[in-house]
Amino acid sequence: MKRLFDILAATLLLIVLSPLMGMIALIVRVRIGRGILFRQQRPGLNAKPFCIYKFRTMTEAKGPDGALLPDEQRLPAIGKFLRSYSLDELPELFNVIKCEMSLVGPRPLLMEYLPMYSPREARRHLVLPGITGWAQINGRNSISWEEKLRFDIWYVDHRTFWLDIKILFLTMVKVLKREGISQKGHATMGKYTGKKISYDN
Repeated sequence: MKRLFDILAATLLLIVLSPLMGMIALIVRVRIGRGILFRQQRPGLNAKPFCIYKFRTMTEAKGPDGALLPDEQRLPAIGKFLRSYSLDELPELFNVIKCEMSLVGPRPLLMEYLPMYSPREARRHLVLPGITGWAQINGRNSISWEEKLRFDIWYVDHRTFWLDIKILFLTMVKVLKREGISQKGHATMGKYTGKKISYDN
């Protein structure tokens, strides 16, 4: 039921949102430059790698030494706007149709984090990663890594179809209210360091 709902909902959303996505693609091309989509390998179900799609939000600005500048210096105003309203995530609907992601599930993080997870934390990969999830409606990027991983594991243990519907509804509300935005004013978070987390239950 969840898989069927994902495919039907993602297809409908792509049809309805295609004018908006076309407009975003044009703005990204004009304001940020060539390469409208950001592609990166992320761990999916059972940590199997897949290529995630997003709208590009950062420039390729480099310093005198030829190295890319820090992320905050490559994130223009339009990139901050797209991230704050999660508009950069819309191309992930294609990942849902390809059965690489679900509408709801733990967010797919970086491949480099995989060796850092404890066995319990690694359980977040027992389900398809999602465009939104329990952690996103409980603080988004304003919460700590410890809290985020706790929420991800809670979702894996308690997931139901109706919980997914609740998460989708609350996601729309919180994105429109821009809740969970970091103090820098956009959806961003420092890297996971692999600090071991203790759990009470």
